[in-house]
Formats: sequence, structure tokens, C-alpha cells
Amino acid sequence: MGPLVIGLAGGSGSGKTTIARTIMERVGNERMVLIQHDAYYCDQTDMPFEQRLQVNYDHPASLETSLLVHHLLELRAGRGVEMPVYDFARFTRTSETRHIEARPVVLVEGILIFVDAALRNLIDVKIFVDAPADLRFIRRLQRDMTERQRTPESVIRQYLETVRPMHLEFVEPTKRYADLILPEGGFNTVGVDVIVARVRDMLETRG
Repeated sequence: MGPLVIGLAGGSGSGKTTIARTIMERVGNERMVLIQHDAYYCDQTDMPFEQRLQVNYDHPASLETSLLVHHLLELRAGRGVEMPVYDFARFTRTSETRHIEARPVVLVEGILIFVDAALRNLIDVKIFVDAPADLRFIRRLQRDMTERQRTPESVIRQYLETVRPMHLEFVEPTKRYADLILPEGGFNTVGVDVIVARVRDMLETRG
């Protein structure tokens, strides 16, 4: 039996990464691996920097989801993969990759992971992390300024031009695919407790 694949979807800033790391810490890092859809943004090395700034990074077409699907199939077969490393300051991939070994649980995290049917069908447990829009925006603003070297003006512009409309068009509708909707994101400690207990139970069942 292959690894258990768990998907964490939800709007940008909803708390997906926080929840993923909490699950890994409590279930055991040696039993799990985290795959972030953000790492699979298309390689734009040959594109001028100014042109990269115009790309809609909240649209499914900005991601090489087919490569993620291939990597999940490899991990399900027990084989390791080379995950891309994306440079958010330069808006393109680096020449480096990160080696990922197959483990009993694969956590896949990203705002658009339930949009593509081929990817969605590889996910055993689908969790939608929900949070109010104002909290999601504040978290995104803080993250992009501290971790991705963005200015407040650029974050606000991107939110209004692409993040919000793409959320309404692509992200929010995928709630219907979720096995579990987790309100309040990472602040929902009871919900996280339930997920951790369920993951442990499923691991024991799989031996």
C-alpha cells in the first residue's frame, strides 16, 4: 500500500502551512513529507524580469501541476523525486532541486490543489482550510513583506487585481471537493487535534 496523501487547500493566508507543520510535528517528521504547490510555479528563467511581474500567479496556468502529478505518482510507487526550488524574489525557479524521499504520509499544500482533476484524484484526504478574508489578507501582507521581499503597495495591488478575483473563481468553489472544512485555519486547535488523531489512526490501519 502506497503512502497516504493528504491535501490542504484554502485561500492564501488561511493557515495551511501552519497546520501542515503542526501535523508533521505531532505525527512525526520522519513519517511525513511536505510538498508545496508553490514550488511548482513555472520556470520563467528565459522571461525578462519586467514580464515576470505581469504574470497572474493566482491562476492555475501559472503552475506546472503536471509535474506535481508525476512526482506524486513516483512517491506513491516508493520512489524519490527532485522537487523544484522557486525564488519568489526573482519570480522563477532556481537551478537547484530538493530531494524528497517517499514516506508513509505525503502532505500536499496549496491554494489550487483541488482545481486540477488529475491532482485531486491522487489525494486521499482533502481538507479545505477556511478563514475570513480580512485575516487572510493581513497574513499574506505580513508573509510577502518579510519572506518574499515585497512592498506593501505591490502586495495590495496583487491582492486586488488577481488574488481576490482568482480566489472567488477558482479556490472557493473547490470547497465542494473537501472531505473536511476547517474553519478559522490554524487557530482551530480542536480541528487540528481531530486531523492529527485521524492521521495516526489511518497510519496504524495501514501498518
